[in-house]
Amino acid sequence: MMPWRTKREPVRVTREIVIANKHGFHARPAAAFVRRATGFRSQITLVRNGERFDAMSLMDILRGQFECGSTATLEAFGVDAEDAVEALCQVLLELRDQEAGE
Repeated sequence: MMPWRTKREPVRVTREIVIANKHGFHARPAAAFVRRATGFRSQITLVRNGERFDAMSLMDILRGQFECGSTATLEAFGVDAEDAVEALCQVLLELRDQEAGE
């Protein structure tokens, strides 16, 4: 049997983030963030003040009450963790830019 692709080992990736859109993570931006997060196999969380919030749960993200200027650590663990963190940071930039254009 020929291996068609190499198996990727799970990795842990963390990045400090700032919620920059002026209204924070209200329902619409939180939903966009969660939609993107659910496209990855990795376990993804936001950590703020020692509390962990599941990035694949809209209710969890809303419960975090991430306001404009809030800082958090974006953590991902899995085979696609690097891609997940990059994509979610891109979503945060896009959300900021969308609100700036309104």
